[in-house]
Amino acid sequence: MQDMTYEAALKELQSIVDAIQDNSLGMDELSSQLSRAAELISFCREKLHKTDEEIKGLFSAENE
Repeated sequence: MQDMTYEAALKELQSIVDAIQDNSLGMDELSSQLSRAAELISFCREKLHKTDEEIKGLFSAENE
């Protein structure tokens, strides 16, 4: 997942959510898709956290 962008992860996550809402997944596929969704959510949170820290760093360096 290292090469994945935030936008790609979000798009994949949205497609999983759409499939769940459409009830188009079988039980086995549902389980694996929920696992993948959890990975994607974690990835997105980490990206957002890193970006937030970078932005805070830029503003704190600017104020010094």
